Amino acid sequence: MNNNIQKKPLLSVSQLRCRQSSEFQLNDISFEILEGCCVGIIGPNGSGKTTLLKAVTGYIPAKNGDIRYCNHSIESYNQKELSKEIAIVLQSTELDQSIYVEDYILLGRNPYRKRWQFWESDQDLQIVETVMKYTQIQSLRNRQINALSGGEKQLVRIARALVQEPKLFLLDEPTNHLDIAHQLQILTLLNRLKREKKMTIMIVLHDLNLASEFCDTLILMQNGTIFQMGDAKEVLTCQNIESVYHTVVVEGENPVSKKPYVFLISEG
Repeated sequence: MNNNIQKKPLLSVSQLRCRQSSEFQLNDISFEILEGCCVGIIGPNGSGKTTLLKAVTGYIPAKNGDIRYCNHSIESYNQKELSKEIAIVLQSTELDQSIYVEDYILLGRNPYRKRWQFWESDQDLQIVETVMKYTQIQSLRNRQINALSGGEKQLVRIARALVQEPKLFLLDEPTNHLDIAHQLQILTLLNRLKREKKMTIMIVLHDLNLASEFCDTLILMQNGTIFQMGDAKEVLTCQNIESVYHTVVVEGENPVSKKPYVFLISEG
């Protein structure tokens, strides 16, 4: 059965062109993301993965093309409205500070603050409590962020984004520099959000096998364009990977999930 039946496009991008710098831009990007799906963005360094995330949220303005969220132009939303719909976790060193975990997560409720509201509401506190429980970080609430491990910091970043109560969740390499246990913990959490909360997820990943395992659809990027989009079997072929990464690989499959698996071949 096709799981995408009756699902509607949550995000539609058409002929998008935008410039990150004088040296790099996205060219003619078009795709749709269905509600409740996980889309992985893969590609070599400098291919435009992070730039695409920033363009979707309006961090980088479009030069041409159209971005539509819930069938409305992204430009029709002000930043406060958009922050209630879309949350993003970028790579950052901002957590090297002495703020307490619970206070940091509460910052994610800022889009819901009313004018002249100086204190968190009971609803804010309840949502933060629920998210900390869901992400299993209650024990960290009274710890300072600069004393946390890399995996703990990433869970805290995710928790702050989740208290925004987004429908679309964007993440830029959330498993980068983490050990395999924390990688699995974070991706399992995202899988739960998709399954239990019907959240739509767009995630940049470097690990092709993790992308294959956890994502419904993959976007393979090269030089600011989409080279191939589809499910893992369509995208993770030897021909595609060798063309984009200039690396010799062999296709296989995960013996448990039967998802495509990529094996690197040593040149030695």
